[in-house]
Amino acid sequence: MFPGGNSVNVPVLAHRLGHPAAYLGWLAADPHGLLVYNSIKEEGLDVSHCRLIEGKNAFCEVTLKHGERVFGDFCEGICDQIDLNDEDFKFISGFDLVHTSVYSFISPYLKQLKSESKVLSYDFSQEWDRDSLAETLPFVDIALISNTVDNIEENKELINYASSFGPVIVLVTSGEHGALLYDGSQFYHQPIYPVEKVIDTLGAGDAFASRFMVDYLSGFSVRVALQNAAISAAKTCMYYGAFGHGVSLYKNQ
Repeated sequence: MFPGGNSVNVPVLAHRLGHPAAYLGWLAADPHGLLVYNSIKEEGLDVSHCRLIEGKNAFCEVTLKHGERVFGDFCEGICDQIDLNDEDFKFISGFDLVHTSVYSFISPYLKQLKSESKVLSYDFSQEWDRDSLAETLPFVDIALISNTVDNIEENKELINYASSFGPVIVLVTSGEHGALLYDGSQFYHQPIYPVEKVIDTLGAGDAFASRFMVDYLSGFSVRVALQNAAISAAKTCMYYGAFGHGVSLYKNQ
């Protein structure tokens, strides 16, 4: 089993790019939760505001089919116990970028997160519809959406819809067709970078998002940030797990 999850992978990969990063989340003090906690601590992330509590950690079963990850059964574990306080928000406000996702059980706090964040990014993955976008996007600066289409241009209508709610950046990824981004004035298409052998696509989208946001907020042009992001995503496909640290599943059951 491997540690991961969208809001874990993004800060880990940002830290590997040389940027101080932290993870704030609720983890169970079971083998799954401790694997996440210890691996991100080993990676150098600030875990001072993580909670380790009794219960069952969230996990998802993933199957690899020709290197492509296929998600299976999911357990939300203790995620519904997340309870942010004033000290958490003060901690959050000190960062240049705050990232969360549709899987983070954070919706009740999104308005306050927006007010305390310099830049707030939100990954909708494929778990979205027009109503959920309309409800969430007014509080988001960088919107990350997955939407598989036959032609990447088909995502322009979705991007225009999402952009109307106020995000500065709307980035829609579409698997092998690459990504399409709109920054309020211009569309950018970024193709994928091919690799000789795909080992595991798990975490590739998070690597793309992390590298793009780090570079974009560091002053790189949108075009260069997208190109670098595609390279980072390709590299992630060449090893197992989003950032490694795999251990035997059976020894920890």
